[in-house]
Amino acid sequence: MYNILMTYDNTEGLDALLSNKEFKVDIHNKPSQEELKELIKDYNGLLIRSEVKVTSDIIDVAGKLKFIGRAGTGVDNVDKEAATKKGIIVANVPGGNTISAAEHTIGLMFSLARHIPESYKSLKNRKWDRKNFVGTELFGKTLGLIGLGRIGSEVAKRLNTFGMKVIAYDPFANQEAAKNNNIELKSIDEVFAQADYISIHSPLNDSTRGMINADVIKKMKDGVRIINCARGPIVNEKDLSDAIKSGKVAGAAIDVFAKEPPEDWTLIDTDKVVVTPHLAASTDEAQVRIAKEIGEVLVDFFTKGIVRNAVNAKK
Repeated sequence: MYNILMTYDNTEGLDALLSNKEFKVDIHNKPSQEELKELIKDYNGLLIRSEVKVTSDIIDVAGKLKFIGRAGTGVDNVDKEAATKKGIIVANVPGGNTISAAEHTIGLMFSLARHIPESYKSLKNRKWDRKNFVGTELFGKTLGLIGLGRIGSEVAKRLNTFGMKVIAYDPFANQEAAKNNNIELKSIDEVFAQADYISIHSPLNDSTRGMINADVIKKMKDGVRIINCARGPIVNEKDLSDAIKSGKVAGAAIDVFAKEPPEDWTLIDTDKVVVTPHLAASTDEAQVRIAKEIGEVLVDFFTKGIVRNAVNAKK
């Protein structure tokens, strides 16, 4: 019998795991770090989403743990190095939320370009104010993508059809695939200098943390608009807020933040910033798709010794 701990309470899509008599699944929704440290000692597998962090302190006391499954894409909430040292597999679901995240990115772009949140709020307050909400078209504008993985590529495909010119920076991008999708690969500085809209789709790592900062913003077009549905710490929130207030940046649409829930509300409180609370992957379809895949990955690992979607390597 394998003991599995889930730190979220939505079990839809986990039929393969829950119906398997070789597994006992306990649910503790969003435990604190101290609670998780006590709980983890008795479990062979752990299933998490983005809200729960698996630090080295937790991994140190996880004597029976062999598998950490991230029901989603990003695994920056797991200390992968500590897990690897203990021979614990860390796996994710890299493609499960691709369409949802791409659609949310585009939704934020439209909201930003056409002042949808502000005009909605104004009209709900019974004000018929048209002159203050004149928008801008996406047609004919240049979209600059930072990161051309699954999500960035889907955003590009859709916005090509809106008549946007798509340029991208990604050191690992496939030249032929980019060309086939009408995407022009450029250096990162060229993307910053040429784009009217910059949409971030990079992972969070040492090279991308704080990448969008005051110095980089100076390289951008006056009136650029910035969208981030990737990871909050990629953007220096104060620098972006200052650039919007100065008029250098025309606006921003942000789904992810340096701390979640936020501790510093400076960017959120800035005018011309559209915000959502980390919702890019939050659709019914994506959640079921992700749950189904991570459940199957976990079952295969324990019952068949098959390692899939691992983001680290056993030592």
